[in-house]
Amino acid sequence: MAEQKTLTNQYPSLKGRTVFITGGGSGIGAALVEAFVAQGSQVAFVDILEDESKALVEKVNEHSGSGQAHFYPCNLVDIEHLRKVVEQVKSELGAISVLINNAASDTRHDFRDVTPEYWDERMHINLRPQFFAAQAVYSQMKELGGGSIINFGSMSWHESQGNMPGYTSAKSAVLGLTRGLARDMGEDNIRVNTLTPGWVMTERQLSLWVTEETKKDIAKNQCINAPLMPESIAAMALFLASDDSSMCTAQDFIVDAGWV
Repeated sequence: MAEQKTLTNQYPSLKGRTVFITGGGSGIGAALVEAFVAQGSQVAFVDILEDESKALVEKVNEHSGSGQAHFYPCNLVDIEHLRKVVEQVKSELGAISVLINNAASDTRHDFRDVTPEYWDERMHINLRPQFFAAQAVYSQMKELGGGSIINFGSMSWHESQGNMPGYTSAKSAVLGLTRGLARDMGEDNIRVNTLTPGWVMTERQLSLWVTEETKKDIAKNQCINAPLMPESIAAMALFLASDDSSMCTAQDFIVDAGWV
């Protein structure tokens, strides 16, 4: 795996704020957790990977300052449980001012084999939780006088990637969700944006799909010929979560080294 990047920017407005991250136990999510803890935020994250998530909390909190990571086991398919966790976080850490809808599953699937049940499963993982998490945190952000919601998209549908129509359909719908919620929540000073990563070199991607041949594709298609690491995605998330982006909403911020 390529060398981890070190983030240097500091955003004073993030210190002490409660940040809620879905899918924070590994990959991009883990980088998000580390980045926000380093800013002094109280970071609550949910995941189904309990061992990995607990190890991350131990690692991050060992050398953290005022920021801390807090893991809450949750399967996002269970919306009622998600709602309960959101309320638990408010009770234990304070009202949530930043929501990052990062969790997703990009499992490959042939369109010829997709059943109605499998299609619904893809939506229940990749799209439905983004809406219901935003709905759940809305009242807390309104109470605070504003907030930031960051919905994760995907470059896959931008470049007409095949072999996972359930995933690409859900991820393209995220842009519509973002723009609609930005209009609905803007009057309460809540910003809603999409963050679209390129092909990020997480352990999952490296173990399942990155080969010598696909590395050539990356070098050909990216304007910047260097591995795209999770920390680069976290850097954009920090900006979008902070007060520095106070007039940014309803937009799609692409971090892909110039692929799309």
